[in-house]
Amino acid sequence: MPGSTTGPPMLREHELAGSAQGEIEAVRAEFIVPVASFRDPMFPGVTRCLPVPPPSTLRGMLAAATGRASEPVPLGMSAWAEGGGIDAETYHPVNADGSNPAVGGRVRAVKGGMTIRDRPFLAMVHVTVWVPRPDGQRIAAALRRPVWGLRLGRSQDVVYLCSLARVMLSPAEEAVVGHVLAPVGGHADSGALTVRLSQTISQDRLTGEFGDFLWCAEPAGRQAVAGAYRDGEQAVWLHVPHR
Repeated sequence: MPGSTTGPPMLREHELAGSAQGEIEAVRAEFIVPVASFRDPMFPGVTRCLPVPPPSTLRGMLAAATGRASEPVPLGMSAWAEGGGIDAETYHPVNADGSNPAVGGRVRAVKGGMTIRDRPFLAMVHVTVWVPRPDGQRIAAALRRPVWGLRLGRSQDVVYLCSLARVMLSPAEEAVVGHVLAPVGGHADSGALTVRLSQTISQDRLTGEFGDFLWCAEPAGRQAVAGAYRDGEQAVWLHVPHR
C-alpha cells in the first residue's frame, strides 16, 4: 500500500487546550477485545499478525462510534494481549475478470479460488486510549452510545468498553512506560521493539500514513522519557497524524 513514511510528529503543548502549567485534559477509555488479529500490511499475501493495533485501526473504531468518515484526532494508546494462537481461516477471493464469481459469498475451490490459510490471532487484548480536548468529550459521549458497533481489526472482533474517565495529562521527564506506544526516541528501554504501524488510511484505502514506534512486549518500568505526558505514573505519548 503506498503511503508516506515520515515518523509521527511530536505534539506541542500549545496545540491542545490545557492549563498554564502545560497540563492537558483528556478522556481515558479502556477496552478489552476477546479475540483480535491485526494483519501486517508490510507482508502482502502473508497473514502476519501485528503485536499491537495500529493507531489507524483505533481511529477507525472511534469513527464507528461517532459515525464520522474518519477521526484523525491526537491519541495516546497502550495495548497488550494475554495470549494468542493460530486459527484456520477460509478465504474466498473474487477474480477481477469475473471468471470465478461468488455465489452466496463463496467461490469454487479451484486454482486462485477458495483456500484455507493459517491466521494468527491475539487473545484477551487490553487497550487503553487517551484522547485530549476538545475531541475527548465528544468521543466519550459517542462511545457510550456508538453509531455503529465497536470492532477492532476484523469485522467479527467485537470490542467491549470497560471504563471511561476524565484525566489530566502532565508533562513528564520520568514515568512508567508499560505497554504504551511511544515515538522512536521517546525512551531508551532495552526491551523495546520497533514496530511500523499505520497512522491513518484514506477512505478509498489506496494510500496511508505510516510511522515507526516503540512498544514493549514486557511492561517497561519507570524511566526517563522525552516528549511525553503522564497519567498518574503512566507515560503517555500523543500521536498526531499529518493532516
